This record gives sequence, structure tokens and C-alpha cells, in this order.
Amino acid sequence: MIGMGQGPDNEGDCPFAFNFDAATFKVGDTVSYRMTGSLEGFPFVGTLLEVHDDHVIISPGESEPDARDRGTRESRPVVDGSEIG
Repeated sequence: MIGMGQGPDNEGDCPFAFNFDAATFKVGDTVSYRMTGSLEGFPFVGTLLEVHDDHVIISPGESEPDARDRGTRESRPVVDGSEIG
């Protein structure tokens, strides 16, 4: 896992250590994910709650503790913005 903005010496300004390797995703990993729709282009940070063969379930964090977003299983999962309440 690496943090965004971190160099090879593992130093940088990013407070997160992201897992960008979809093959190694596991529950509890922090991921950077994207959304479709009006929020397209903005980066989001979440925690993997479930990992399945073809999708993941992401918690967007403390601001929405009960939210569960379904995303694609790829290096930066994509969540369908139309399904967000």
C-alpha cells in the first residue's frame, strides 16, 4: 500500500495509505475511489467493508457512518452516483 503523493522513501504529505492493488483488497483497506454523476472527477477516500469477486462495499467514513456504497473491483473503485441517497 502507498499513500498518494508519497515518494519511494515513503515520505509525503498524505495521511492515508491506500491499497491500489485490487487483487489484494481485503476488509479494512483504505481505498481511493471515484463516483459517477455530478461528483465525477473528485477523489474520495473510504474503507472496504466487503470484498467480492466482482465488486466491493465501501464505507465513506465518519461523516456517513451507516452508508454502504457498492463499487467496482479495480485499483480505484467506481461507485454509481445515482445509487447514493
